[in-house]
Amino acid sequence: MSTLVTRRLRIRHTTRVSYAQAAVSSHNEVRMTPLTLPGQTPLDARVTVNPTTPTWSYWDYWGTQVTGFDLMEPHEDLTITASSLVETAPPGPQAPAPTWPEVARTTANSRLLEYTSPTGRTTVTRELVERARSASTGLDPHETAVAVSAMVTDQVSYLPGATGVNTGAMEAWAQGAGVCQDITHLTAALLRGLGLPTRYVSGYLHPERDAELHRPVAGQSHAWIEYWAGDWTGYDPTNSTRADESHVVVGRGRDYDDVTPHKGIYRGVAGGPPEVTVEFTRVA
Repeated sequence: MSTLVTRRLRIRHTTRVSYAQAAVSSHNEVRMTPLTLPGQTPLDARVTVNPTTPTWSYWDYWGTQVTGFDLMEPHEDLTITASSLVETAPPGPQAPAPTWPEVARTTANSRLLEYTSPTGRTTVTRELVERARSASTGLDPHETAVAVSAMVTDQVSYLPGATGVNTGAMEAWAQGAGVCQDITHLTAALLRGLGLPTRYVSGYLHPERDAELHRPVAGQSHAWIEYWAGDWTGYDPTNSTRADESHVVVGRGRDYDDVTPHKGIYRGVAGGPPEVTVEFTRVA
């Protein structure tokens, strides 16, 4: 009898915001808490804020845990630290894919429809959808997800800093370079165009699968897709692999706007962009 091999990852996600002058007040939402899922169990998860202030949490429409807080006194900077210890396990065997007519029938009568329509970030041309259709002719939904992902990464090279948070899918395609967010938006857009419900996943990917235990490793947040083929299946188009025990899910939605790690507004003079660091430690 085989034994399921799990791993434990400690994740520390820190966001520092500095203002040109003290902010009079700020109002914030944070989506950095890993979900409890089959194959993923948060053993500890907390969000702390400096300056210290009360926080509250709720679940948004898409099923992501949100931590909210307000700072009503002047403050020159803001530090948000999300710390978690997560146990993960390899994914189980992939179930046989349903037929395309079965996908269409199920989608038409369920909330899956919300994951088939384009958004502002996942809008592509009809010509590009037809190109994806040609690349996946005769393939089942699982095979189509892999083929379309490969089509995207053949065109769009992963290049940190090549795009910004407001870059659209077609802009990344035309530029031929982007980050995981762009590759995920493009893949989701094309699969939706083919009728396959696809959602955007925000979370973390340990950058060194076989990292030495208890050695901190610098990384970053990550994005990938989940498509519906009888059940939700995670696939990482940036790395051309099925989502596995190195992936940690934080939130899902239609695109990045539904799962942004930190959203906030403040009263004061505009400052520079936030400084974000993510540190992973494999502890088991």
